[in-house]
Amino acid sequence: MSARSRAWLLFLSMLSVALLAAPVAVAETPPSRAVSGTTLDGRLNEAAKALTVWDAHDVRGNITLPDRGLHGARISWKSTDPSTVTRTGEVRRPAHGKRPATATLTATVKLGHRQTMRRFDLTVRPLPKKRPLKGYFFPYFAGEKYADGEQVFFAASRGNDPLRWDDLNGGTSVLTSTQGEKGLRDPFIIRSPEGDKFYLIATDLKIHGGPGWDHATRHGSRHIEIWESTDLVRWSEQRHVRVSDDTAGMTWAPEATYDKRLGAYVVYWASNLYSADDPDHQGTVNTRLMYATTRDFRTFSKPRVWKDTGANSIDATVVRDGDYFYRISTDDGVIGSCTADLVLERSKSLTAVDLPDTRPRNWQLVDDCIRTDFGLGWLEGPTVFKSNTEDRWYAFMDESSGRGYIPFTTRELDKPSWSIPDDYDLPSRPRHGTVLPITKAELDRVRAAFPPAN
Repeated sequence: MSARSRAWLLFLSMLSVALLAAPVAVAETPPSRAVSGTTLDGRLNEAAKALTVWDAHDVRGNITLPDRGLHGARISWKSTDPSTVTRTGEVRRPAHGKRPATATLTATVKLGHRQTMRRFDLTVRPLPKKRPLKGYFFPYFAGEKYADGEQVFFAASRGNDPLRWDDLNGGTSVLTSTQGEKGLRDPFIIRSPEGDKFYLIATDLKIHGGPGWDHATRHGSRHIEIWESTDLVRWSEQRHVRVSDDTAGMTWAPEATYDKRLGAYVVYWASNLYSADDPDHQGTVNTRLMYATTRDFRTFSKPRVWKDTGANSIDATVVRDGDYFYRISTDDGVIGSCTADLVLERSKSLTAVDLPDTRPRNWQLVDDCIRTDFGLGWLEGPTVFKSNTEDRWYAFMDESSGRGYIPFTTRELDKPSWSIPDDYDLPSRPRHGTVLPITKAELDRVRAAFPPAN
C-alpha cells in the first residue's frame, strides 16, 4: 500500500478455507407469530425476496448461493441442469462457439415451521476464444501530493513492450470515487479464470486534504471499492463493500488471486487490528495481512489473518508459477534478514496462514533484501507479471520516497536473480497499481477508448 515512506512503517511500529464461506448469517429467531411487528410469513417472504443471483442472465463464472439469509432463514437450492450449474453454485460454461446454456435454480427458504420457494432463470455464456497476449494494461493512482491524484488512472503499453508505456485518457483519471472517503488508492485488476471478465478493486482512502496518516491507520475505511467490466472500457457502477470487521483500523492495498481449489477468489489486504476492548483504537499494534474469499466481489467470507509476523507486513501481491503461489510483500525484518525490505515467499496453498508462533512457516522464504541489495530507498506496492514474449518475470516496485516505480526483472521466481533494465519509459506519475497482460484486441480497444496524452 502506498504510504509516505519507510518512516511511515517505522512510525506504526513505534505506535504500535477450503470452501467459500456463506454470507454472515443473522442469528436465527425462534418461531414466532410476530417479531418486530412482522408475522412469521411476512419475515419468510422478506427473506425470499432478499435473495439475489447476480448477473443471472450473463453468468460467466461460479456464483454465490447462500445457505443462510435474512432473519436467519435456512436456504437450500436445486438446479434443473446440475451439469451446467450445481446446487452449490459451481458453473460449467459451454465451449466456445456453442449456444448459451440455460438453467433454473429453485431456492427453498425455511423459517421456523414455514417455507416458501423462489426461482431464478440463468443464462450461462459460452467460453470466450483464447487469444494470445500481446500487450499490457496498467491501472494506477498518482499520489496524495496531487489534488486529483487519489483516483484511478490508466496506462497502456506501446505494442507488446512491458517497458514502454503511454498515459491514457489524456493523462486524467478514468475511475473516480463517489462513495466512502471519495479517494482511490492502490488499484488492482484481475482477469477471471475464464478470461472474459475483469474486476478492479481499490483502497477507500483519501490523504490529500484529509486528517492524516495516523487517523487513517486507526479509523480508516473498512470497505474496498469495486468495479467490473467485460471489455476494460465499459465499467460498472462503483460498489462500496465492507470486508473488515470493527476491530480493523484500516483496509489497505486489496489484491486478489483466483484459487482453483476453492473455486473462488482469495482477496487480501493490510489491516491494523485492535482488541475488542479498545473501540477507539488507541493501542499500539502491528499491521497484518488479512484475507477473505469471494466468487462475485459482492459477497465475502469473514476476514481472517493471513500473515502476522508480530511486526508490520503490508502490500502483498501474488502470482502462480507451477505448483506454487509466490508472494512478495513489504516486511519489517522478522522473516528476512534485512529490516524494512521486500520478501519473496512461496506456498502450495494460497490460504496457508503464518502467525508469530508458526513453526515451521507455511510460506517458505525464497528471497529477501531486494531493496537493500540495490541500495534503494523504501520500496512498496509491488506488481508482478510474466512477459508475453519470453520466459521472464517483471516486478514493478514503488520507491515512494524516490523515483517512483522501478522495473525489476528475473527469469526465475524460485531462484531469482533480479536486475533493473538500463532503459525504460514508464507512465508519467504511477503509484501502487497493477500491470495486466492483455490481448491485442483489448490493447487496441483501451487505447482507442482512452486516447494517450500525446
